Amino acid sequence: MIAWLTPQQPFPPLDAALAEPNGLLAAGGGLSPERVVEAYRRGIFPWYSEGQPVLWWSPDPRMVLFTAEFRVRRSLAKRVRQRRYEIRLDTAFERVIRACAGPRQGQDGTWITEAMIATYVELHRRGVAHSVEAWRDGELAGGLYGIALGRVFFGESMFAREADASKVALVHLVERLRRDGVPLVDCQQETSHLAGFGARPIPRRAFAALLAQLIHSDAPPAPWIAGRWTAPETDIDRDTETAPAP
Repeated sequence: MIAWLTPQQPFPPLDAALAEPNGLLAAGGGLSPERVVEAYRRGIFPWYSEGQPVLWWSPDPRMVLFTAEFRVRRSLAKRVRQRRYEIRLDTAFERVIRACAGPRQGQDGTWITEAMIATYVELHRRGVAHSVEAWRDGELAGGLYGIALGRVFFGESMFAREADASKVALVHLVERLRRDGVPLVDCQQETSHLAGFGARPIPRRAFAALLAQLIHSDAPPAPWIAGRWTAPETDIDRDTETAPAP
């Protein structure tokens, strides 16, 4: 059994999550911006389909990307150096999240409901949710969005309308996080796509311990200033994995 929450009821401990389906922890409680931020701080995220109650998850293991372990293949590094895409931060957040919610081949429906969009747009207005966008010839070609808290970036979703557009956006995101002293990207669910960049699963208990250290960091968060952003070429010209983080 899982907990059915009221709007004021706290989340249960992570070890109360089900093993099947993996990580289902609780349902209900609303989707207010405050509730969503509290969830992320505890290692929990919302994920549900239209017509379902809000479902809260904390899977074990947890897919994460240590920014020091980020890998860029030669072909993608070449694409980044070509500067085919103009990278912008936070100039079209709602367009990005709606593009991520769009239909995808082999999928029925989307977990990015209108209620989710409204909440994350509000979080963006409050400076918590951010987008990294790849533009070409004045058109939005791809991008990603997520939540930045403490020294952690919680990746949510990405999309591409042109070749490698979302991957180029991801490269620039990770370079920015590395420069800002952010060591961890929460990828939530394990995928081969993210594994190709160096992401790997770690036990939920280890993730929770990392989160406890990083989410309440005393270091002030680096500002996300809307507009164009370009990583130095020397930072993205690599294609081998660095030593694993401890």
